[in-house]
Amino acid sequence: MGDSVVVVYGDEELSYDFGSSHPLRPERVRLTQSLSAHLGLLDGVTVLRPRQAAREELLLVHEEGYLEAVEAASAGESFRGRFGLGTGDNPVFPGMHRAASVVVGGSLVAAEEVLSGRALHAFHPAGGLHHAMPARASGFCIYNDAAVAIEALLLAGIKRVAYIDLDVHHGDGVERVFYSDPRVLTVSIHESGEYLFPGTGFPDENGEGEGRGYAVNLPLPPRVGDGEYLSAFDSLVPPLLEAFKPGVLVTQVGADTHFQDPLAHLSLSLRAYPALASRLHRLAHAYSGGRWICLGGGGYGWATVVPRAWASYLASQVEKEVGGELPRAWREEVGRVWSGWIPRAYFEEERDPPGGTGQDLTPLVEQALEKSFLGRGRG
Repeated sequence: MGDSVVVVYGDEELSYDFGSSHPLRPERVRLTQSLSAHLGLLDGVTVLRPRQAAREELLLVHEEGYLEAVEAASAGESFRGRFGLGTGDNPVFPGMHRAASVVVGGSLVAAEEVLSGRALHAFHPAGGLHHAMPARASGFCIYNDAAVAIEALLLAGIKRVAYIDLDVHHGDGVERVFYSDPRVLTVSIHESGEYLFPGTGFPDENGEGEGRGYAVNLPLPPRVGDGEYLSAFDSLVPPLLEAFKPGVLVTQVGADTHFQDPLAHLSLSLRAYPALASRLHRLAHAYSGGRWICLGGGGYGWATVVPRAWASYLASQVEKEVGGELPRAWREEVGRVWSGWIPRAYFEEERDPPGGTGQDLTPLVEQALEKSFLGRGRG
């Protein structure tokens, strides 16, 4: 293993649970950790438990009144949609404040390890709750762990942070927190808001004030497949990072871009994720001194897709390859919580991916770059 790597994981994070009828299932994090162990990806890797984020840490991003509302809701007070709480997306559950605070604390632990130099790469699969706003829950996200971790990095003296969001949904919460801050480059590659929640993330949404041009959005049409997606990534992300020169790279790697995800319409196969992971690894070494914090995010094929997708990113961090037959013990573990189809091989799909659209995405990429700081935010 060439780089020092830390994984942040603890069963206490599984208490971030909206219930068995909700699409966000905490089992996906546990199954990712289990698959990683069975594949030997954790050999020689330090695994650290998350901690609960302190109130003053949450206040780096969130408003006091919102914290009080989450605490009250966690204790049983009804909010009926106020602050985005108590909705179908964000149902209230007992202990919600603590559970969400622990997820934030996990991303802070990851940031602290990279900041200290104890680790070059950090992987926190329970993190990446990128929709939460300073005073509102949104899109299954109560607190925004990614934004809090980035604020902590800036406070610790990191001059520039690049945040790359590969979730199928626009990374609107993180973008909003840093919309006027030129120290943080937010890049979101997602299915277009014309078709998908949260309905935002167009190239014109490119920052304000001193931060104009430092919010970069690439909205993709439905059914974009591996080749088109990877080509767009290659045309967009490297030139931005080369010019921005971040001190730390933070990524959100939602696996809801997979073609079988029940909540979205992109068409990536399992093979796209190690390809993206290797790209991010190279970019971290090329432009941020290797410092890379990788957070999970969305993904609703929770039993069989998300664990394989996310383990691909850890594999890249520890410089190992994935593939071949899946461990029988892991498949049996999946079978105890999932009654559907279970793959036998790492890249096996339940059915053939539909393939791409054949659409030339070059104009979309060029528009995103022109609206970025490279084009001086004009376009």
